[in-house]
Amino acid sequence: MQIVETSKTKLGEDHPDTLASMANLASTYRNQGRINNLGVAYKSQGRWKEAKKLDVQVMETSKTKLGIDHPLTLISIANLASTYRNQGRWEKAEKLEVQVVETSKTKLGVDHPDTLTSMANLASTYRNQGRWEEAEKLEVQVMETRKTKLGVDHPDTLTSMANLAFTWQSSGRHSQAIELLTDCVAKQQQVLGPAHPNTQSYTVILQRWETGDVVQ
Repeated sequence: MQIVETSKTKLGEDHPDTLASMANLASTYRNQGRINNLGVAYKSQGRWKEAKKLDVQVMETSKTKLGIDHPLTLISIANLASTYRNQGRWEKAEKLEVQVVETSKTKLGVDHPDTLTSMANLASTYRNQGRWEEAEKLEVQVMETRKTKLGVDHPDTLTSMANLAFTWQSSGRHSQAIELLTDCVAKQQQVLGPAHPNTQSYTVILQRWETGDVVQ
């Protein structure tokens, strides 16, 4: 908070550095909310509201001062979508995420890392709404592009493999999901090591699937 206020005073509310510090503060609020959600209920709701307020302020200022397709503006829109996603407000998240995806495709290209991340976020929103086909379409595209651009065993590629496996499992394609996640876990053990949090987490999920426990 002190950094934000100092930036506002010294640089002005619409300076890129001020906007960046506000975005960081909003991210902190989101992270605090995520931790609180591991507790009992939604005591974190106050933090989500604070995060949203900052996200909206950064987004609107960025649009005005930097333009709708400026990278910082796209990040701010994605951040607001993330807040909505964490609140379960899927329609609001989707609307913003579609905007980020389409603008990123135009300005950065369909295979740019930021574009792929925005597509993965949108796919996650579709998956959480039970829109399996739409989620799968995006996830396959992200996975295949990352395989080509980054390699089959890059951590980002492995994450996209796991995401697609989750969609297949949720939509009832259990054997395909298990096969893909098995491949993913094997690669993670080689690249990240068996003690890496992602490797351990996906291993537990895979074991549950294999024993008929579909809880992710």
